[in-house]
Amino acid sequence: MIKIDLEAGTVEEETATGTRRLTIGSPEAFQLISKAWLRSGWDSKYVYSFTWLGRPIIQLPEDMLRIQEVIYSVKPDVLIETGVAHGGSLVFYASLFKSMGRGRVVGVDVEIRPHNRKAIESHELSSFMTLIEGSSVASDTVARVKEQIHPDETVLVILDSNHSKAHVLSELRAYSGFVTQNSYIVATDGIMRDLVNAPRSQPDWNWNNPAEAAAEFLRETEQFVVEEPQFLFNEGSITERVTYWPSCYLRRVL
Repeated sequence: MIKIDLEAGTVEEETATGTRRLTIGSPEAFQLISKAWLRSGWDSKYVYSFTWLGRPIIQLPEDMLRIQEVIYSVKPDVLIETGVAHGGSLVFYASLFKSMGRGRVVGVDVEIRPHNRKAIESHELSSFMTLIEGSSVASDTVARVKEQIHPDETVLVILDSNHSKAHVLSELRAYSGFVTQNSYIVATDGIMRDLVNAPRSQPDWNWNNPAEAAAEFLRETEQFVVEEPQFLFNEGSITERVTYWPSCYLRRVL
């Protein structure tokens, strides 16, 4: 349990050994408050309140701000995203590629609902987006994705479809081969491991989540490492991301 006293500028945490009192501006206090804020945001469906250029984008804003800097650094020719939903993330990435003057996004989903397909394909940035409908781990779907990649192109992959450990592990195995050296495959929504007993959660989320899939995948290969991107500007004391995507960035090193 934590107690926030804005007037005193302190945060108190009840622990098994007693009460820890922190200055509210310390990194430790920020971490505690952020953990509570993330849980509150999950319960209130905070991420279901944003759009990007007219399309719903069901993501934590900080995650999108962080990923855009990764994309700008890697400058991929192709970004593959599994999980389309309303298409907001696809449009977000497409807008980055338009501003950068390079790149395109391939969206993969087991079901692209007609109204979402129509909105995506009629969007001003539709020329930067390709939709592929089918299970992301089916061999024919993976083959169709591969056809979208030209020789010597730089590829980055974001996994945001079915978040079970088994499915994400299958996606990591299927799509990691497309990722070019020093680019990333990103396994989103590992926050599930911290949400057991929250609304819309499942009892097995403490192990059945993308972060666990990423950890198992890394035990299978030496080609990737989990690595936090290094952002170029920080004049504050906070070094950890406030994120739905913990332990998510897997960089290809070999």
